[in-house]
Amino acid sequence: MRIMRVGICIAVLALTAAAGALAQGSSYVLQAAKWDASKTAAVAQAGGTVVFGHGPSGLGVATSSDPNFLSKALASKAFQDVTQDVVVSWQPPTFVQEAITPGDETFINLQWNMQALEAPAAWAAGCTGQGVRVAVIDGGIWNTHVDLAANMDNACSVSFVPGFNFNQDVGTFWHATHVAGIIAAADNSIGVIGVAPKATIIGVKSLHNGSGSFGAVIGGILYAADPAAFGMTACQRADIINMSLGAVFHRKDANGGGFGGGQSLIGALGKAVNFANGHGVLVVSAAGNNAIDFGQAKNLVDTPGDSGGGLAVSATGPVGFALGATNFRRPASYSNYGEGFVSLAGPGGDAVLPGSAICSIPRVPSGSVTSFCWVFDLVLSSSRGSGASTTSYAFAAGTSMATPAVAGVAALIKQRFPWMGPGQLKTFLAQTADDEGKTGHDEFYGAGFVNARRACTQ
Repeated sequence: MRIMRVGICIAVLALTAAAGALAQGSSYVLQAAKWDASKTAAVAQAGGTVVFGHGPSGLGVATSSDPNFLSKALASKAFQDVTQDVVVSWQPPTFVQEAITPGDETFINLQWNMQALEAPAAWAAGCTGQGVRVAVIDGGIWNTHVDLAANMDNACSVSFVPGFNFNQDVGTFWHATHVAGIIAAADNSIGVIGVAPKATIIGVKSLHNGSGSFGAVIGGILYAADPAAFGMTACQRADIINMSLGAVFHRKDANGGGFGGGQSLIGALGKAVNFANGHGVLVVSAAGNNAIDFGQAKNLVDTPGDSGGGLAVSATGPVGFALGATNFRRPASYSNYGEGFVSLAGPGGDAVLPGSAICSIPRVPSGSVTSFCWVFDLVLSSSRGSGASTTSYAFAAGTSMATPAVAGVAALIKQRFPWMGPGQLKTFLAQTADDEGKTGHDEFYGAGFVNARRACTQ
């Protein structure tokens, strides 16, 4: 058993500086009113090669070894904007993790997040997410995991990271695998269960080891909303996009601008989110783990949480679940928040229980899991593990874990009301959420803490 306890909060200045200092390659994000053959020709004439050009949104990515490509492309007048792409650490190491050796049993007693959502009552009402497609824009998903394999659409899963397939990443945790399990781990008497245990997962790899370019994330959003434009004509679009990722940037630095080309890249990502929203896809993003009040931090922007017409999700977590605590909806110590920024809250876990006391929680049908008591305040889900194992699990905490809980509840609603578009889903999620914190809309919970039972019965 491997245990790792890592500090949850990351200082914004450190993250911002790192983002601005990351190496910039020969990749460019281009924006136009629409993308057509003339844009492809303009890229070629400027000495570049198109990676993708998305017609309806006008967004594209190109590569070039010509140091003058940017000026040449702008001089062509074919584009509204051309910006050198930037690789960003979208998922800094803010999780706390413990590996579990599984067997033929379930860990439902350890899944306080499902209790917090009242998910068992939703399943009893027939809500499982069946027929709903959720795209996980993230790193690699271990698609043969015993709790994920039945719900993966491997044929329509893709990678925007050159040299890697959608089911490849590094290490033993695999962030996307953990996220996918929270959404749709199967109800199969093994391991864990997801909020929407019969939903379909589309893996869209835009990150590798937690980092990726703006262009790859933008491409992932556009693909999930419009796979036919990328040549995947046999694939249906997603109904919901989950982005458990984010980075914080200064809107302006001392010279009046953000990191190099930052505003253009953030704007392009927002345009992609709005395209998805306008084409029937609800985008759900993490609010981030910096403990920042974005209602007051006027010179800071969190993207994609603050991008376009999507939802930003804050996180809650108990302190002492294994000791009997039921404060599942307590604001997590690390979660970003802010009036006008956070849309909804979900269970993300926390790691603030002091000490190193040992606790045990029963497994089903027999045995128990024994560890430090603070570990059980985290969220348990599927992970890659080591070797050839297909049944590894890990605890982790973050808005990355809260976001798929909200996406899973949205999938339950979409199953119940297939005709609902993103705007109606947002409204129904808000109407069926529990009003926590201050009465009405507030800076931490937004419209409230999502409730799967109410979403399926109200």
